[in-house]
Amino acid sequence: MRLVGVCFLALALYVGYESVSDLFNEKAPQHSIPGIILAGVSLVVMPLLSRAKKRVGNELGSAAMHADAKQTDFCVYLSAILLTGLLLNLTLGWWWADPLAALVMVPIIAKEGIDGIRARTCCD
Repeated sequence: MRLVGVCFLALALYVGYESVSDLFNEKAPQHSIPGIILAGVSLVVMPLLSRAKKRVGNELGSAAMHADAKQTDFCVYLSAILLTGLLLNLTLGWWWADPLAALVMVPIIAKEGIDGIRARTCCD
């Protein structure tokens, strides 16, 4: 769990650095229709998956399955933020929306990393 936490913190640092660099250098991202489709599918599938995991967790009395369902909810939030940035870039030409959306994700990712390093689950 601690190793995963370290990986999340490394990801947060990378995303933060790249986002700030792109904003500072006014680097416009390329449009990604497959990325938009994948983020949209995630917004539909992930809540269904989370609900199924919660149901199984209740039936099994499994804290691990409930924790996994919470992580799936986490993925829904990230997908929504990602999709917003991608769509604003594509439809309105707001090149800065994509790196700004990534910056919004940084504290969420970092919190997961810190919780992992502390060996805390999302349900503690």
